[in-house]
Amino acid sequence: MDFQLTEEQKAVRDAISKFAAEKVAPGALDRDRTGEFPWEVLRGLAEQGYLGMTLPPEYGGAGADWVSYAICVEEISRACASCGVIYEVHNSLHADAIYHHGTEEQRRRFLPDLISGKKLGAFALTEPGAGSDAGGLKSTAELKGDRYILNGRKCFITSGGKADEYIVFALTDKSKGTKGISAFVVDKSFPGISFGEPEDKLGIRASCTADVILEDCPVPVENRLGNEGDGLKIALSTLDGGRVGIACQAVGIAQAAFDAALAYSKERQQFGRPISEFQAIQWMLADMATDIEAARLLAYRAAYLRGTGQRASKEIAMAKLFASRAAVKHTANAIQIHGGYGYMRDYKVERLFRDAKITEIYEGTSEVMRMVIAGALLK
Repeated sequence: MDFQLTEEQKAVRDAISKFAAEKVAPGALDRDRTGEFPWEVLRGLAEQGYLGMTLPPEYGGAGADWVSYAICVEEISRACASCGVIYEVHNSLHADAIYHHGTEEQRRRFLPDLISGKKLGAFALTEPGAGSDAGGLKSTAELKGDRYILNGRKCFITSGGKADEYIVFALTDKSKGTKGISAFVVDKSFPGISFGEPEDKLGIRASCTADVILEDCPVPVENRLGNEGDGLKIALSTLDGGRVGIACQAVGIAQAAFDAALAYSKERQQFGRPISEFQAIQWMLADMATDIEAARLLAYRAAYLRGTGQRASKEIAMAKLFASRAAVKHTANAIQIHGGYGYMRDYKVERLFRDAKITEIYEGTSEVMRMVIAGALLK
């Protein structure tokens, strides 16, 4: 058992850390305040080959391993959690789903533009009445000739209205329940697709979140992923990869909070000495560092298992559950270490605290993660 990164993974870490520090972090505060979508960051990631980096070279990808990808999600999120989730959804939930569940013709048609950054991808599963209960969706897809006619409303969609392509899940056969769900690649240019107003969110404010509305939207048969009825299977398999990404996002947020708290504790003077010399602060920092390292190890293991094709829903759920909990807990501790200043918007720990909470909710709530873990244990 080897816990060391390979030389290639170290090179990826060094390169993405430099990119994140120079190109992502400087605008994070302003993006949080204005909600400006980070197009420039995405262009830079595309130019550096980070979009679709785990996909094979024949489609334009770098053929990188999943631990390298996990490192990238962590480092981008450490600099800006909004950029981190946009990057993660594009890769884990959109491009990766097409690669694993699409035909060879679909791979060659869709993946090059996603990898080059010409197109941004999104994932549209959640509906107003179907969140954790993905099988409760109401959107429909009726086959008429060589087109499916899609109708329905998706909510809380990351990059909603900004993305160029959406993987949409809809019922092709209502009588079959969850076995009647199918998946489709829907282009933003198709007639009948529109978008709601961006949500006004607590955190990840530069990541546009909006409804996707489908009204008699015609989608070519050749844009269906897999067979009719494969939709739920595709969704759950894809979400496993997404949950690896969210675990890594949580690690990045928590690491940024720790970095800020450690630096501040060395600078802040009380009673004539730095607060880092007080045992209460030292123990808080020790607990933060320990939990973050444990979360990172869980996340990297989940990434490794995902990348080697092993069935790892339990391990992935454990990683997301633990890492998201650590992010919420320790961004709060970072504010506590900053005292009153930590509550102010001029200090980034306030933003990190707001960004952290969503990691316990999207791509599977912590309660759902416990269900997945318990289900695996009780088989």
